This record gives sequence, structure tokens and C-alpha cells, in this order.
Amino acid sequence: MKKAKEFDFSKARRVTAQETLAFKKAIERTFHMKRPSRGRPPKGLDKYRDVHIRLHPKALEWAHTQAKHRGIGYQTFINEILLHRATGGRSYTSSGPHKQ
Repeated sequence: MKKAKEFDFSKARRVTAQETLAFKKAIERTFHMKRPSRGRPPKGLDKYRDVHIRLHPKALEWAHTQAKHRGIGYQTFINEILLHRATGGRSYTSSGPHKQ
């Protein structure tokens, strides 16, 4: 008997939500472990606030350049600069405060 090289998915039916739940429970029972939730876990409310600002193109280009030299993201760099200024010169990094 020949093996089918391709499957015609146009004739396949969708799996129902009940079937998906049954599959998930069967996997958990078989392997005795919970399946991980999908997606990135949410950050804490005190971590960051979603803010949208407009920056001059030259300022943004400078931030990109400086961040690239330091090997960090430009938003992280801007955040560190603002925190440094807001805290009176104490140095902050993405992992928290550091004494100079």
C-alpha cells in the first residue's frame, strides 16, 4: 500500500473545544504534569506602565546608537536615562538600583 505524501486538509474537520479539553486532560493524566499555559506571563502592575511619547528623530537616533553600543534595547536605555535623572544621579539598570 502506498503512503500518502500529502493530506487534503480541505476535507478535514476542526477539532471542537470539548475534544481539545479532553486531549489536554488525557495528556495531564498520562504524564502526571500540568501543561504550561500559552503565551508570555503578564508582568506585575508595578513593573512598567504603557506610555506612548513622541521624540525628535535625532533624539531617537541617539538613543538607538547608545543602546546598541551598550547591547541593550533603546527603550531600556531611555528608561535608564530618565530614572537616573529622576533619582538625582543614582544609577539604575533594568535589574534595579545600583550605587556608583
